[in-house]
Formats: sequence, structure tokens, C-alpha cells
Amino acid sequence: MNFWPGFYSLQGAWFLLLLIPLIVFYFLKLKRPHQRVPSLALWNQVINDRRVNSPFQKFKRSILLLLQILLLLFLVLALMQPYIQSGAERAEYLPILIDCSASMAATDPQTKKTRLELAKERVGELIDNMLPDQRISLVAVGSTARRLTDFTDNQRVLKKSLATLEVDDVPSQLEDALRMTQALSRTAPIKSVLFYSDGNFPKEIDFELPFELNYQLLPPAGANLGITSMNARVNQAGNWDVFLRIENSKQGDSPAVVELFQDGQSVAQEDILLGPGDSQRLEFAVNAEGTSRLKAVLTPGATDSLSADNEAFLTLPQSRDLLVYVDPELSSYRYALDDSKDLLLYPLPDQDSLPPEFDLVISGAEKDMDRESLVKLGVGFVPEELQKYIKLEPELTNIVDWNRSSTLLRHVELSDVQITQQPVWTKNSGVENLEELGYEVLIHGKLGPLLLQKRNSADQEYYFLFNTDRSTLPYRVGFPIMVSNLVQLTLQEAGIAETQAAATPILPAIEFQPEQEYQITTPEGKRLTAESDVNGVLSGVAALHVGTYQINGAGAKDSEISVSLLNPLETSLVSVEEMQFSEVPVSASQSQIDSDKPLWSEFALIAFFLLLLEWWYFQRKPSGIPT
Repeated sequence: MNFWPGFYSLQGAWFLLLLIPLIVFYFLKLKRPHQRVPSLALWNQVINDRRVNSPFQKFKRSILLLLQILLLLFLVLALMQPYIQSGAERAEYLPILIDCSASMAATDPQTKKTRLELAKERVGELIDNMLPDQRISLVAVGSTARRLTDFTDNQRVLKKSLATLEVDDVPSQLEDALRMTQALSRTAPIKSVLFYSDGNFPKEIDFELPFELNYQLLPPAGANLGITSMNARVNQAGNWDVFLRIENSKQGDSPAVVELFQDGQSVAQEDILLGPGDSQRLEFAVNAEGTSRLKAVLTPGATDSLSADNEAFLTLPQSRDLLVYVDPELSSYRYALDDSKDLLLYPLPDQDSLPPEFDLVISGAEKDMDRESLVKLGVGFVPEELQKYIKLEPELTNIVDWNRSSTLLRHVELSDVQITQQPVWTKNSGVENLEELGYEVLIHGKLGPLLLQKRNSADQEYYFLFNTDRSTLPYRVGFPIMVSNLVQLTLQEAGIAETQAAATPILPAIEFQPEQEYQITTPEGKRLTAESDVNGVLSGVAALHVGTYQINGAGAKDSEISVSLLNPLETSLVSVEEMQFSEVPVSASQSQIDSDKPLWSEFALIAFFLLLLEWWYFQRKPSGIPT
């Protein structure tokens, strides 16, 4: 901190010239009438006044003149807008990013302040100390970046926007905020960016910094215990097994009680004790014949900094059989599915009509890919939109590599599979052409892809570009495993035998009527409006807070969807002290950033007190004069 003041407006110094007429006024000789008196002994004051009003006599000491000179000096200094220099480089345009993710609601056990409240206090100090040439833009960092203000020097607007900032029950996406700031730099010269956070985000950030990032790390919060996972699946008895994951932060031991509610009634309860950084998986058995709503409540027995992760919600769907259509020509798939329980296989012998919708379609005819289904598997053909990039040749080939993390290929070994059809890239074609159309290569052959995946808004599509019956795949152990994975994937998409709790920040997609407007009421009482697409799917609705969202509209009277936090990173309350940006590390600073402190208001206040002093001293009743 440099305590030698600086001045923003040196033009105000020209007002010091007002000292000249002020002093000249005291040198002006007053013209008084001449009168004869018997003695001058009682007229010393008059003689002194006469001497001081003569420009060539010694100037008499005057308290009034001194006060007026000081008053003028302090007024001029206030006009020059002085400030105490911090010693740091002052940014004319300063974006301030404020983390408002779920972990920012964690409280300090002593001060009871949340991390966001502390960040708002520090940003408020910066706004108070703004200089006239500075412009600040506030950006909220949550699941997405949200600009609260444009670049402005209006302190009232900045403070009003800062006061409206609230915590969202979502993880933070710092990369989105940095990209927004990069876009702002195209309209304003941004040299540095200020970021306030508790450090609860991934250390590695895929972003190249075009500016200096000042990372202000807030003090850590207290201990925390939370629910980080909730899911359920149907067991062999036809009941539901509900699984919960409880995790503890690293600050200390935490006892707690976990209670499970079904449709508002308590059905199970368990006491737990977790050590620092421990986690525990709980299992409960639940009977549900139809749709049922579950709610898990965690009641910590010690200090708990974050309350948003103490509740989780799960809806158990109505149980039913899986509807599967398999091309009669694909006998290997029908044979692998014959022993599967809880599914209806179509087409049946001598069956003329088919259901309008299926859960799974497996076919060697591209026309069957137009059937309504959650999951589709095409076998032995190249989709029409890809035929200009891939062609089939009757050549022997084998599998070079495959995506082992894919749900369809999990635990499937494909290294020795022989294939009699070879998909081949056409000239100047490659993977990038498929990616532009939304396809992902899951299995690679020698000269082209063998299995593709395409994710759509309403379904998932898989394409074997070769006929699997003309390969050794159906005779391998991995084939029934792959078919089983396909069924399990369909069950998950249909939400029939396995379901997971919905989590922030987006409501899960739900099907209503096509192209209709729906009103969504959030847990905090706010109202949102969204419209379903041509397929009747309502999706992309923001869910920024834990709780139940009510949906009203055509075919959705009082429908409810409940979402939970379920984020292990937010529950852990870990703090990243150094961020890594494309080989450029950024270290955190826990001390408050220095800023230039304006002094004009102090100088103006001193001038006001001098004016009051002058008025009191020269307007008070002289002593010796009777009332």
C-alpha cells in the first residue's frame, strides 16, 4: 500500500486561484469617515484594522481568513478526487466473477456466515472504493455463467445486483464464465479478471487465459455430511432395492440418522457414524406395486455446513414388461432374448398387428429404424445419410479396437472376432464426417468403422455396419453379454427395472403433449414457462434448487418432479488452491485484494466541518453583551 495520495482530476487544482480574490479582499483598504476624538487609547482596534487594510502594512493574523483558506483548500482537494494508491496495477475495466454454486452456501461454524455472504462483503468493499474512471461488471458462476451487470461505474446498480445474488444448488462451471469474459474482452480492454470462490471445482480447466486471473480463495467452511447417490433396482422377488451413498468431508467424525420415507410415510431408519473423508453405502428394501415417491432425509448429529445435500428424492415407476421388436431374419438375437424375463418379444407367430411403440428395436432393415422406440439397433447396413462416407465390401476383416467404456460393450471381448463384410471409408472421408452428423465410432475395423452410436433427444441408435450373423460374434461368449447389456440399457432408458434420482441443474425430460406450453413452479415459488417439442417431450428446464417442481399444462395437471443435489464434489467441500490452465498455473490468494481508496468524501467532510466551525465561531453571541 502506497500511502502517498494520487489525484484523479488535476484540473481541479485551477480552483486554487480563488485564493487570490480571497486574500485580496482582506487587503482592500476600507474607506471610513474621519472623526475627531479626544483620545486614541480606546481605539487601538480601529488603528490595527486600518493598518491591515493598507496593502503596504504588515498583514494581521486573522482566524476568519485562515478558516476560509482551509475551507477552500479542502474543497479544491475534494474536486481533485484524491485517493490512496494500493501499489497494484489498477484495471479500468474489471470483470468480477462470483461463485454461487451449492458449496458456497456452506457456513462457518463460528461466524455463521456463508461463503457467498463473505464474497459479497469483499466485492462490496471494492465497489465502495471504485475510482471515477473504473468500470465493473459482475458475473455469477453456477452451472452456467450469468452476467449481472454490464461494465458500469454506478455503485448503486452494482450493489443492487450484488444483493440479489443467491446460491444455486448446482456445481460450478468456471469454464463457461471464462468464455463469457473472453467474449466481453472483445468490447472492452480487459487486462485482469477477479474471481471469488471457495475452490470447489476441478483443478484442470480446458481454457487458454487471454488475461490475468486473480483467484481469491475464501476461507474454508466447517464439516459437512451429505447424500451423494440414490438409485433403486428391481430384485428377483419383484421388490425394489434402494441404495444410498452417504459421504463425509475431511474435517472430522460425523454421526447421523438416515430415514427413508415412502409416499410421506417413514419405512426405514438407520444410524451411521462416518470418520473424516469416509463414505458408506446403505441399502433398503421397499415394496411398491405402482408408482411410488421416495424421500431420503439425513439428520446430522454434529456440525453440518451444507443443508442442500441432506435430502434426496426418487420416483419408483410402474412395473411392466419390456416391449422388444426383433427382425425375424436375425435369429441369433431372438435366440439370445428367448430366456430373458419381463419382456415381450415381437413379432409373434401369426400376428398381424404390432404395438405402436416399442422399448427396443433390433432389425436388419433400415425402414424398421423409423419405428417408435427408446433404443434401436440396426444390423448389416449403412444408414442412408452415411453411404457417401462408408461402403460395404465382401472382404474378410477383424476388429482392431473398441470402446470398452461403452454401456453396450461393457465386459465384451472382441479381439478374435472374424467378419466376412468389411466397411471401408470412401475417398477423403473420416471420423470427423460422422461426428458432424452426431455419430460416435464404438468399434474400429481395419479400413473403416464397424459399430456406430447416435444419441438423439428421444432415443439412442446403434448400427452394426456388417451383418453379425456373417461373423463369429454370435458364437462368442461376448455376444449374449452384449445382448444383455442392450436389454439393461433399454431398461434404464425406460426406467422400468432401474431408476436413479434426478439431480440439479436440469429437470429430466418428460413426455406430455406436442408443442404445448407448460408452467413450472420451482421449490422457492418462482414460475417458469417451457414448451414441449414436436414429440411432446418437455426438456431443458432449469432446476437450480433442490426440491419438488410442479408442472401444469395440457395433460400435466399437478405433475411433480423432485430433484436432488447428489454431487460428491459439492458435499466434500474441497478447495483447489491452484488451477491449471493449458500449462499455466494460477495460485489462490486468501488475503483481500488491495484497492485504491478514494479520499474525496473525507476532504469534503472536513470542509463541511470547517464551514460549521466558522459559522459557530463568528455567529455566536459575543461575551459581555447582555441578553
